[in-house]
Amino acid sequence: MGEEAAAAGAAVEKVVHTYPLIRHTDMSEEMRVEAIELSVTACEKFSQNNELAARMVKESMDKKFGPAFHVVVGESYGFEITYECTTICYMYFGGNQAICIWKCS
Repeated sequence: MGEEAAAAGAAVEKVVHTYPLIRHTDMSEEMRVEAIELSVTACEKFSQNNELAARMVKESMDKKFGPAFHVVVGESYGFEITYECTTICYMYFGGNQAICIWKCS
């Protein structure tokens, strides 16, 4: 009986996604694709510094789609925000790293 429990415990492994997993978005197709590509690039480039990753995404989104974008990159956070319609994207990358991008002017 102890062997079965040990085998069942060993079978439970954490799944780490190597692709972005979209949790919620209402962005247009063009904006969503750009946000996803920027987020993946920033998180891979600044894997040890979430602040720099968020800054890279924010500055790029501001240049391409106009000012007032906000970006949060991190683990284990909650949020409640007000945003302009069709400008939010909430996703996970690399397992438990969450990225939230929204525009609020």
